[in-house]
Amino acid sequence: MAVHIRDAGAADIAAIAAIYAVEVTDFVNTYEYEVPDEAEMLRRMQDILARGFPYLVAEIDGQVAGYAYANTYRSRIAYQWTVENSVYVDARFQGRGVGSALLQALIDACTARGYRQMVAVIGEPANTASIRLHERFGFQLVGVFRGLGRKHGRWLDTVQMQRALGDGSERAPSNE
Repeated sequence: MAVHIRDAGAADIAAIAAIYAVEVTDFVNTYEYEVPDEAEMLRRMQDILARGFPYLVAEIDGQVAGYAYANTYRSRIAYQWTVENSVYVDARFQGRGVGSALLQALIDACTARGYRQMVAVIGEPANTASIRLHERFGFQLVGVFRGLGRKHGRWLDTVQMQRALGDGSERAPSNE
């Protein structure tokens, strides 16, 4: 069963919201406490797309198996060439190459848009699957913020990883 990557759209919101709801309620891969409804997830997607960032879904046999998007890393102008990635895979499809396909497509889409750095903010050091996935795609550990967030009654350390896109920081961007 092949993984098919495509641009996400409004018709995908129910599946995206369902995948994200599990992450909010059961895990610490996101630091949100309350599950956003489909209308909020659609608003977020539309905002990301309106600002020119990629938002992708992975399908297996016509079912949404995961999704990924890039977004602003930080709001200050000097960060305009850096993006933060988010990759979520439905538990039913984990271990089938969905995360790899999504991350590669996201890297390619961000590189094509001229971004130079991609940052991964990983919920905690125990999320070794996400850390290994990012390492396979050339991300390097930048650091671990200790006790940066609190969820499910415990303090959470947050892993930060980074990789260059395109020319990285080797030369100035053409739109500078």
